Amino acid sequence: MARSPFTLAAAVTAAVPGAEVVGARALTSSGDGRFDSAVATLADGRELVIRVAGDDETASELSAESLALRALTAGAREMLPFEVPEALGAAVLGLRGGEPSGQSEPRALVTTLVPGFLVEAADIPAGRGVATAAGAAIAAIHALPASVVRAAGLPERSPAQVREEIRALVDRAATTGRVSARLTVRWREAVASDDLWRFESTVTLGGAQASSFLYVDDPQRGPEVSGLIGWYGLCIGDPAVDLAWLASAPDAADDVHAAYSAAALRSPDTALPTRSRLLAELEFARWLLHGADTRQSDVVDDAAQLLDALADSLDDDLVSRRPRSTGVDEAMTALQSVPAAATGEIDTSMQTDAYDPRSFAGLGVGDAGDAESEDTAVFGPRSTVDDGAESESALGDAEAWEDPDATGPIDLPRPGSDGAPDEPSTTAPAGGEHDHAADAEEAQRAARAAFQRWSSSSSE
Repeated sequence: MARSPFTLAAAVTAAVPGAEVVGARALTSSGDGRFDSAVATLADGRELVIRVAGDDETASELSAESLALRALTAGAREMLPFEVPEALGAAVLGLRGGEPSGQSEPRALVTTLVPGFLVEAADIPAGRGVATAAGAAIAAIHALPASVVRAAGLPERSPAQVREEIRALVDRAATTGRVSARLTVRWREAVASDDLWRFESTVTLGGAQASSFLYVDDPQRGPEVSGLIGWYGLCIGDPAVDLAWLASAPDAADDVHAAYSAAALRSPDTALPTRSRLLAELEFARWLLHGADTRQSDVVDDAAQLLDALADSLDDDLVSRRPRSTGVDEAMTALQSVPAAATGEIDTSMQTDAYDPRSFAGLGVGDAGDAESEDTAVFGPRSTVDDGAESESALGDAEAWEDPDATGPIDLPRPGSDGAPDEPSTTAPAGGEHDHAADAEEAQRAARAAFQRWSSSSSE
């Protein structure tokens, strides 16, 4: 038998020192009947919520929620565009008459009351309003800094850990013999898809439900989220866990996802809807394992019926099945995009420490005969400019670009001289131009021979 609101309100004074209770009423949302709950009205006008655990599972849930609410500091709460309950105190209630003496005494948690109304998942309409408000609210939770969770020592899971937990869950469910082969293959294909598990772990509620959201109706903007309740699963993990409930809201699912993506501060997660759908399906597997672990045959039978109905209703795959030839086709397509000849982009300069690339600046002009075709292939077509003029210009450019740190022949004094280097003459001898051209041609031939030897040795 559930405790009356007045009995629960009396326990508020034990949990919150100085509280003066002047009234009590039932709490419309009482955790699906898993808690004894009530709203206590204080003399100063405040309204507080008291919830009492009915068993060890709900007692653990209350303890986790108390820790999570205390982890949400004032700074963290300022980042959220809605209210979050504040934990005010806890108390231990005595056993009622008729309860086993060996049973642990129930614990009570007192929090502030967040005003608002609930909307069942199946009743959430598409379009602007409840759906978009819920999506933006979830995005705000996921934008909280990870330090909020880590400082409180709450759980944290990486994408690899989440994936491995799902893999173990699927394998355990398959061993019961109550999961169809179709579902087992479907889930294992999803686990094996690497693309599905490339996400960034975020702060999450650990499994938001439609009953987690409280709404108020704004006259101008329509329904808005006034607060969120049910923080006992606060952790760092897969953001899809807070969107799995959308499997029960088929009309609003797309709009919730769209609003969430628009408000999210992280890079887009294209696999988020698929993972959230997978997690929703796996809730039936969790229910099956719960029945198997607690040896409740009625729970096992109920879960098996739900799984069979799920398998019969499916008409698609969670992950697309790509044909085996796809990889080869993509490779061939990539090869077709490669230029047939890329010699024009290749740097043919001699990148060694034995030759100065600037010494070959004039090789493209001035040679004739057998070397003409090779010159054209390597250095481009011949210029129509006068050979002698361009040769002199190229040699002049080479001298202008001479590396001041490069080594060169030492200018030793000639016999009979005074040891001083020759000064450049202001008047060139009559045959100087002819000698200069001959020297340039000889230098070009020697350089080309060296270049050909270097090319032959490198190709070998």
